Amino acid sequence: MIPVDTIGVLGEIVRPWMGFVVTEIQATPNPNAMKFVLDAIVSEEPASFYSREQAGANPDVISRLAEKLLAIQGVSNVMLLKDFVTVGKLPQARWSDINGRVKQILAQA
Repeated sequence: MIPVDTIGVLGEIVRPWMGFVVTEIQATPNPNAMKFVLDAIVSEEPASFYSREQAGANPDVISRLAEKLLAIQGVSNVMLLKDFVTVGKLPQARWSDINGRVKQILAQA
């Protein structure tokens, strides 16, 4: 998963080094997961992370972003693919405490 600074195969802008704007937050069938739709491609291939240690073991940009998201209190896992990030939370965590931090980290990516 190497970030690309070009136009993707479908004409989309691929720019993981400039930060992302969350254009929509979508509920999923799982009440402990939300889908954050972005304004650009974050990863061409699916990348799932279940701990900060797992994300920290890889030096690439996608893993570093996952590590920052997993540092948010209450976040249990993240999955990055195309123009979205799905964030999973612990059952006792509240989305109202998580959503703003996710958007902030994505904006600074």
